[in-house]
Amino acid sequence: MNRPKWIRVALATLGFLAMGSLVAAEGVTVTISCGSVGKDQTFCKEGAEAWAKKTGNKVRVLSSPQSTSDRLALYQQQLAAGSSDVDVYMIDVIWPGVLGQFFEDLNPYIDPRVKEGFFPSLISANTVDGRLVGLPWFTDAGILYYRKDLLQKYGFSKPPTTWDELFQMAKTIQEGERKAGNQSFWGFVWQGASYEGLTVDALEWIYSYGGGTIVDTKGNITVNNPRAKAALEMARKWVGTISPPGVLSYMEEDARGVWQAGNAAFMRNWPYAYALGNSADSPIRGKFDVTVLPKASTPEGRHAAGLGGWQLAVSRFSKHKAAAVDLVLYLTGYQEQKRRAIEGSYLPTRPALYQDPDLLKAQPFMGRLYDVFVNAVPRPSAQTKKKYNQVSSAFWTAVHNAISGKVDAGMALRQLEAQLKRIKGAGW
Repeated sequence: MNRPKWIRVALATLGFLAMGSLVAAEGVTVTISCGSVGKDQTFCKEGAEAWAKKTGNKVRVLSSPQSTSDRLALYQQQLAAGSSDVDVYMIDVIWPGVLGQFFEDLNPYIDPRVKEGFFPSLISANTVDGRLVGLPWFTDAGILYYRKDLLQKYGFSKPPTTWDELFQMAKTIQEGERKAGNQSFWGFVWQGASYEGLTVDALEWIYSYGGGTIVDTKGNITVNNPRAKAALEMARKWVGTISPPGVLSYMEEDARGVWQAGNAAFMRNWPYAYALGNSADSPIRGKFDVTVLPKASTPEGRHAAGLGGWQLAVSRFSKHKAAAVDLVLYLTGYQEQKRRAIEGSYLPTRPALYQDPDLLKAQPFMGRLYDVFVNAVPRPSAQTKKKYNQVSSAFWTAVHNAISGKVDAGMALRQLEAQLKRIKGAGW
């Protein structure tokens, strides 16, 4: 049809506007990279899809490696290439200094009062050179899981407060359960593979002996000391006695698999395993509890819980930054964190939630261990900055060599000290 030019222009304009309205109605697709430990993927997807339904946008949820070391390597590869495939990244509490340059500064996008709802220490951990590169999603601290039914069965009135007590209890229960017919039963499971998880476990052992934090707050290398040596010798003694030889390849889910099957008396893990252990199909449902990790029996002994936790960051290369920030605000908001805490035992990053009656009724251990969570021991990422990953890799390798018996603990620490000095060079 040969229409006048003004009609053709008007129709074209209407068509363009209609197309624009369709895009607006359908929204944009935001891609988020979630974790793969426990039900990380499930809870992330549920929250993201609830946001999508509310806003009219769409979400694509990606999984990532269980090993945090492998996950960091993947993220570094994607971000260094300037990839826009992922809009929102789930990042470890130790990564803002390593990856912060690749993430959007959230300060211009949010009301300054938003930050006041989070623990100040976590906001500080996510701030790099004045740039807020992430918002805290859930925090973490290492805790001790114990079978309260088995402690009672073997005459123990309370969980262990020292590592020596844990060893004796684990040994007694293990021997008893094996005599009763369960040859797969072990006393204590934890994270012994050569990866970031071992850095956290070993930091807890060493700190609990009064052996410091690998590198002190001033940047001095302190790890080669007698108390750190004693802590590693203790862990070496566990392997093959109260812990399976295979613990040297365990990550979080490996330990939880043994524990939740009913084949361990004690487990060191993160709080996420609490809700899973009490799920409807769990063999140990209602049979366990949690407490603070033990300390050394020496005067210097102190309870230690390694600080963990995950943040949400928006990629600088995202093509949908406003929507990505909105998703981050939703997922880190009060109500979504409350849901995740009640249903999945993910520790909130908002202090107000630790006084929420619904949450405390559903997860009473969060109230009991509140002081442990807020005073957890951080890894030395702030001091070592962009060199942290090298520091941690050197540390977990040295620890693994010691607890596997490749070298004695003293030699492992001397070699580690020399390596850390080379990594430090003229400074962190």
